[in-house]
Amino acid sequence: MALSRAARIILVGAPGVGKGTQTERLMKRYPDLSSISSGDLLRKNVREKTPLGIQAEHKMKAGVLVPDAMILRLILNELTNRGWLTSDTIRPYTVYASSFDMDQDDTVDSVFIPSPLRAQKYNYSDSPSASFILDGFPRTAAQASQLDELIPINFVVNISTPADIIIDRICNRWVHAPSGRVYNTTFNPPQVEGIDDITGEPLTRRDDDDPKVWKARLKGFEETSLPLLEHYDKLGVLWTVKGNSSDEITPRLFAEFGRRFGAIDN
Repeated sequence: MALSRAARIILVGAPGVGKGTQTERLMKRYPDLSSISSGDLLRKNVREKTPLGIQAEHKMKAGVLVPDAMILRLILNELTNRGWLTSDTIRPYTVYASSFDMDQDDTVDSVFIPSPLRAQKYNYSDSPSASFILDGFPRTAAQASQLDELIPINFVVNISTPADIIIDRICNRWVHAPSGRVYNTTFNPPQVEGIDDITGEPLTRRDDDDPKVWKARLKGFEETSLPLLEHYDKLGVLWTVKGNSSDEITPRLFAEFGRRFGAIDN
């Protein structure tokens, strides 16, 4: 199905709520949509040894969180390289550290970002082909405010599933570790109990699939997400969908998405 304008989406939901499933289903139904993962962009830059990737790797090895400015620069560069974000002064970095003279005290921001970042005016494309689901960022209201300076998100989906449903789902989850295939004894059981359908190898439980661990994770998410949701609610782009399963949520999400972005059959 085609879109009438660009959709710039963030999915918000507790761990285990099914954000990945909804992302996959949206992208399959609407080919205009791309997935932009801040984690994937970070790993790519580290692997390709870009200046930003080198600095990020140093911080990770030192046990320090990668700063928001670095994540924003990754997103900025990705959108710019795709032609979805432009500026009179911005220049995406494409060089590698081996071919660029970067002093020890230089930061990625000081070398590659016109200073200050927020002083720049960015122009964004509203073409349907410039539609994306942003994964992994923002996670806080402060990060959302920073992202607003780059590009306006126009649809934030708050996926709401009761905590007891999520915990029950996790407690019944089994995985085939080598492939990442996931089973659930309640709604997606293996053909043979405890055995992977494809390889016949034994299934295992993830170490962190413990009810106590998940209760703590869900509590932490709730405390962090409330200000984030309030931020987008004030901007008028927040929409909440409630359901106990992905199959229950998906048709409601499709209907709302189509209403907002004029999705039509090709």
